[in-house]
Amino acid sequence: MNVYEAVTSRRAVRGFTDRPVPREVLERVLSGAARAPSGSNLQPWHTYVLTGGPLAELKKRAGERLAVGDPWDEPEYEQYPPALKSPYRERRSAFGEQRYGALGIAREDMEARQRAASANWDCFGAPAALFCYIDRDLGPAQWSDVGMYLQTVMLLLRAEGLHSCAQMAWAKYRKTVAEVLSPPDELILFCGMSIGFEDVTVGYTRTGRAPLDETVTFVGDY
Repeated sequence: MNVYEAVTSRRAVRGFTDRPVPREVLERVLSGAARAPSGSNLQPWHTYVLTGGPLAELKKRAGERLAVGDPWDEPEYEQYPPALKSPYRERRSAFGEQRYGALGIAREDMEARQRAASANWDCFGAPAALFCYIDRDLGPAQWSDVGMYLQTVMLLLRAEGLHSCAQMAWAKYRKTVAEVLSPPDELILFCGMSIGFEDVTVGYTRTGRAPLDETVTFVGDY
């Protein structure tokens, strides 16, 4: 698989089989992803990988919180501005319509939307999950570096025939994740990532992308 194939085939998969992901594959992917760029080579990512019993325990604890309606943990970073402006507001709305429309869930059916969203905390059935932290003393440039690292992880997973789904949703249950991982206090959980082999019986709608002229400006003799 070449780089273009990895980029175009990567998507947020929300249905995985229980087929195990070999540790040596994950080690190969994460060793390769360590080559991701970062300013002054700070490498500001702190990654935990969960499989087997520990992942099952995390899913169990998250499921118990969900079952009793336990409120989300207070945020340690802002996932979206409180008032998204155009065109970002429209893009987010279009994503919601595509995501829940593919599941046959109406826009006004908030209960059904919540049930669908709850699959996040089962990692969509994935047998492996990654949790990425960043030091709370670092700034926006280092958060950008973490994003490049995670993208590199996801592309290398495609090269191994695996799929993934990056999930900021896990930051809402960060205390439950910490109960299992015991990260140092100076770290903030940025996101989780479900990893595994796609369950091809789970339907999906591929989300669109903005036309190039909406996001790119060429300056020069073209």
